[in-house]
Amino acid sequence: MSNNDNQFDGELGFETLAIRAGIHRTAEGEHSEPIFPTSSYVFASAAEAAARFKGESPGNIYSRFTNPTVRSFEERLAALEGGERCVATASGMSAILATCFSLLKAGDHIVSSNAIFGSTVVLFNKYLTPFGVDVSFVGQTDIAAWEKAIQPNTKLLFLETPSNPLTEIADIKALAKLAHENDCLLVVDNCFSTPVLQQPLKLGADIVIHSATKYIDGQGRCVGGAVVGSNELVGEHVYGFLRTAGPTLSPFNAWVFLKGLETLSLRMKAHSENALKLATALEKHPNVTRVYYPGLTSHPQHELAKQQQSGFGGVVAFEVKGGKAAAWKVIDHTKFISITANLGDTKTTITHPATTTHGRLTDEERIAAGIGEGLIRVAVGLEDIDDIKNDIFCGLD
Repeated sequence: MSNNDNQFDGELGFETLAIRAGIHRTAEGEHSEPIFPTSSYVFASAAEAAARFKGESPGNIYSRFTNPTVRSFEERLAALEGGERCVATASGMSAILATCFSLLKAGDHIVSSNAIFGSTVVLFNKYLTPFGVDVSFVGQTDIAAWEKAIQPNTKLLFLETPSNPLTEIADIKALAKLAHENDCLLVVDNCFSTPVLQQPLKLGADIVIHSATKYIDGQGRCVGGAVVGSNELVGEHVYGFLRTAGPTLSPFNAWVFLKGLETLSLRMKAHSENALKLATALEKHPNVTRVYYPGLTSHPQHELAKQQQSGFGGVVAFEVKGGKAAAWKVIDHTKFISITANLGDTKTTITHPATTTHGRLTDEERIAAGIGEGLIRVAVGLEDIDDIKNDIFCGLD
């Protein structure tokens, strides 16, 4: 790599890319990436302005769709996911919205896992369907159900793996094969694993979605999202939607995410280590009826997770005896764990999915997704694991 730009002289490791990719130093020679808090840019001449707007000349135009700090984040995340292009967005949900609105039209059909984030279900059912896009939901791990649900007008297969909050693992290779045999695109939300633990594009997926708000930031500071894929799908279609509709990531948030990517590998390995220890302890507790964590041999897709992931992530869900009252008691008895629906933070967080992240779903939709009243989700942070266990066990005991 040159000392002055982002040109790489050969293949570099993941950790090196996480720190060095996307750097374009200015004439000031700064070491840390700069923030460009500007709405617009000055052109050398009217002719240059015209060429930029026509797309005949590269360069910045307007920060709704061209900003150097945002571009640095996009280049770095694309390098980590193994994609040709990344488009950063204002949130994880706006990344999903941009993908759907840029690649679908009235009359098209989506097959989606029923084990997805509650807001994504609402987006599909309440806001996409009025525009003439139909959605069918199937079990995350039932390949036969996915195949049966595909129609002649199906354009997208959509899933999260591991899922939120039950950590169900989908077979990305099998679903990619099924999608491509039926002229569909496979879109994978990679929020829980990040490219440190899983790279869906290398397994056959066409598009990867991120809520950068979670592990990419890692400290609960900013909201943002990203779409990663090919130059055609993401660089033309998704980017075209962003340029016009403007669900834009701010330069400051992009800079925070750049810094987050530098430590992402270290953090994801530490999250995974702590989560496995907590999940193992919870399995032995008499007031816990079931633990959901792909690192446990009791997890139905444990072997599949070992094949397509390099680690099991930081999210643990578990069922307690006594339903909602008992689950709330466990949550309310914690002393330092944060009661919040966010995840991916260095601080451990705890929530009751049935009344928070999946609270807007109907009873039928929650049942179909396996979200019980006694379910608790813990996003295991980087505190001392004995302190985390003791805090949760206060209410369990």
